[in-house]
Amino acid sequence: MTELLPRARPDAISEERVRLAAEHVRLAYDEQVVVDDLDLELTEGSFTAIVGPNGCGKSTLLKALGRLLRPTSGQVLLDGRAIARTPTREVAKVLGLLPQTPVAPEGLTVGDLVARGRHPHQNWLRQWSRDDEAVVAEALSWTSMSELADRPVDALSGGQRQRAWISMALAQGTDLLLLDEPTTYLDLSHQIDVLDLVGRLHAERGRTVVVVLHDLNLAARYAQRLVAMKDGALVASGTPAEVLTEQLLADVFELEARVITDPVAGSPMVVPVRRLR
Repeated sequence: MTELLPRARPDAISEERVRLAAEHVRLAYDEQVVVDDLDLELTEGSFTAIVGPNGCGKSTLLKALGRLLRPTSGQVLLDGRAIARTPTREVAKVLGLLPQTPVAPEGLTVGDLVARGRHPHQNWLRQWSRDDEAVVAEALSWTSMSELADRPVDALSGGQRQRAWISMALAQGTDLLLLDEPTTYLDLSHQIDVLDLVGRLHAERGRTVVVVLHDLNLAARYAQRLVAMKDGALVASGTPAEVLTEQLLADVFELEARVITDPVAGSPMVVPVRRLR
C-alpha cells in the first residue's frame, strides 16, 4: 500500500541534501520587479519560516519555489533539476503548495477535496484504487478530519478549513510542503492548532516545510531557520536567535523592540516598543 507519511531517512537529513533552491532569481509582475537576484537553499528535513514586512516579496518567492511563477531570470531547482522544465505531474508528486487563501468549488465535501490530492498519482493506466482510498482515509485521520469528511468545505470554520487543505496535501503524498500564511484570518488558538499540526509533520514524519508567516514569535517558536526579506532581497538567514536581533527588527521592520526569551518554548520573543520613523 502507498505509504502516506513516510519517515525521513536519518542519513538523508544528516547529509543536508538541498531539496529546493533559488539561484539568482528575479521575479516580476509585468514590469514591476518584486524579487531581484535572490539565492536560497532549503535542505531536506528542515523547517524554514520566511518573514518580512508587507510587500517585501515573501509570497511571491513562495510562488516561484512552488512553480506558480516563472522567474524572469535565474532558476529554481527541485532536487537539482530546473523546476520549470520538470513535468507538472512529477513536481506534484514531490511538492505540495498551499496558497494563502485556497478556494474550493462550492459544495465540495472535505472527503472529495482530500481525494483530489491523489490526482497526480493517477493516469489512464492507473485509476482510483483501494490504495488511494486508504491514503485519503489516513490523511483525514491524521488531521482529525475524519468525522467531517461529508461536510462541505465552505461550511467549515477557518481552522477546520486549513486542516482540510493540509489533509489534501498529505494525501498528495509529497515530502516537501510550502504554506503561504496558513494562519491568516485565524484566531490565536486556531493559529496554534494549525502550526502544531505542521510542526508534527516536520518533527514526526520528517517533512521539509517552508512557511510564510507574519507573526515573528510564532515563526521563532516553530521554525528551525528564519529567512528575513526586505524590498525583494534576502537580508538575513539563520536560527531564530541569529536572525531576530534588535538591530534587524529596526532595519527590516522599522520597529524598536526588545528580544527576550520565550518562557514556554525558549525561543526568541519580540516585545514591541514603538514604530520607528
